[in-house]
Amino acid sequence: MEKRILGLDPGLATLGFGVISVNRFPREATGSAPAVGVVDYGVIQTAADQPTGQRLQVLYDDLNTLLNQCQPDLVAIEKLFFYRMGNTIAVAQARGVVLLVVAQHHFTPVEFTPAQIKQALTGYGNAKKYDVQLAVARELNLAAIPKPDDAADGLAVALTAWFQAGERVCWANN
Repeated sequence: MEKRILGLDPGLATLGFGVISVNRFPREATGSAPAVGVVDYGVIQTAADQPTGQRLQVLYDDLNTLLNQCQPDLVAIEKLFFYRMGNTIAVAQARGVVLLVVAQHHFTPVEFTPAQIKQALTGYGNAKKYDVQLAVARELNLAAIPKPDDAADGLAVALTAWFQAGERVCWANN
C-alpha cells in the first residue's frame, strides 16, 4: 500500500518541502526492496522586504495549497534548532504557521531534531549538511542532489519519517 509523506523544513525566508511516496511498512516488505520515490520537492519563499505579517500570510496560503495538492498521509517537520537568536525568532514564527496549517488539515505531525535526521540518513548525528544531501540523493535514486538546499532538507525530513514508520509513526487515514 502506497503512502505519501510530506517533509517540511520551516523557515521564514524559505520553507523547504519534500513529498515522497513509499510502501506503508517498508521494513516489513517481503521479497523485494521497498519502493520509495519523489513526488515533488521545492520551496516556499517570502520576500525579505515585506512585513513579517505578510510573509507569514504567504507561508500560510502556499502551505495550504501544497497540502491540498499533494494529499499526504503523514506530515513530518524539523524541530526548531537554536543557533542565532534573531533567526530563531523568525523561524519560530514560521514554524507556528506551519503547525497551524497542518493542524487545520487534521494532521498530528511527527517531529525530528536536526541530529535525528542526520542520524537517520547518515548514521551520524553530527554529519555535515553535504553528507545528508548525498544520502537523500542516494536513497531516492536521484542523479544529483536536490536544489535548493531547503528542498533537500524537506526530503530528508520525509525520509526520516519513512525510516521510523515501522517503529512509531502513526499514519493518517488508516
